[in-house]
Amino acid sequence: MKVVQVLPALEGGGVEKGTLEVARALVSQGHESIVISAGGRLVAPLERDGSRHVTWDLGRKSPWTLRNIWALRRWLRQEKPDILHLRSRMPAWVAWHAWKGLPESERPRLVTTVHGLYSVSGYSGVMCRGERVIAVSETVENYIRDNYPQTDMARVRRIYRGIDPLEFPFGYQPEPDWLERWKSEYPALAGKQLLTLPGRLTRLKGHNDFIDLLQALKTAGLPVHGLIVGGEDPKRRAYAREIRERIQSLGLGDDITLTGGRDDIRDIYAVSSLVLSLSTKPESFGRTVAEALSLGVPVAGYAHGGVGEILGALYPAGAVPLGDSEALVTRVTALLKGGERPTGNAVFLQNTMLEQTLAVYRELCA
Repeated sequence: MKVVQVLPALEGGGVEKGTLEVARALVSQGHESIVISAGGRLVAPLERDGSRHVTWDLGRKSPWTLRNIWALRRWLRQEKPDILHLRSRMPAWVAWHAWKGLPESERPRLVTTVHGLYSVSGYSGVMCRGERVIAVSETVENYIRDNYPQTDMARVRRIYRGIDPLEFPFGYQPEPDWLERWKSEYPALAGKQLLTLPGRLTRLKGHNDFIDLLQALKTAGLPVHGLIVGGEDPKRRAYAREIRERIQSLGLGDDITLTGGRDDIRDIYAVSSLVLSLSTKPESFGRTVAEALSLGVPVAGYAHGGVGEILGALYPAGAVPLGDSEALVTRVTALLKGGERPTGNAVFLQNTMLEQTLAVYRELCA
């Protein structure tokens, strides 16, 4: 098969990571893999793994981007791919119009993936127009059914995102040199139980609930320290400032550390006593929860959306009703005092995701 995946850019993130994983699987099985994006730091590993990258900025949210429809249609005629896989809304509109304008006999088979719980609109509806529509969780499948009733659900395939057990092995421990660097960088963490909240500094990630939790645990005399691991969103600097000011105003400046964006999240999970997922809006999947549980690190999180699905399958002991601050404090306290431990991840696996995705491609090409 000759498969083209289309997305805005290859700088980093869950969608981008999944694109590279599928591309690598295609090449390893002897297929031809092409990715169209505006480029980014992940182009080098993509090409190193044997895929071809075509630099094309189709993700800019502007009417001018639609001028690319005719050029992309010519390119599809020339390349004659078997599968066109669309992973993001703006590029999907360009590609869908290019695809629709081809004679049916010349069209590649069309796949879309609904990666998120987008705002419900005609603009987002393009992600349900594939001949096969991949939903990354039951939450997303229900979102499609409830909000886009014109979608033929027989075309929808639920394929959970998957974690590589070699990247997040059960019982993983950081290397001694990493531990030395960590201790020298954050000496105040010594002897504390670390509670880690991963995710960018955006309002929906539940940072205020995390701060309230730390305040309650400190008041109860528990030797805890909170880590907020994630970069600032350039468009939301005021929110990041608000979080820092609230931490200081509550006298928690010595008890909560904002690490900024980090590339060593696996090691940070491993030294954490507990990982939190407190998003107030349901997540489409919840990769950080699956990653931490794969390592055997306990997770407490609001049991809704994809996070609720993961906790229900792998670690029900960590599930907390959405927004219930008392239940959160009670559950976290119990887990920190030696509650049930996770047994790993045998459900949300990368190989399963890849096998099921390539099966969709083969089904369409048959």
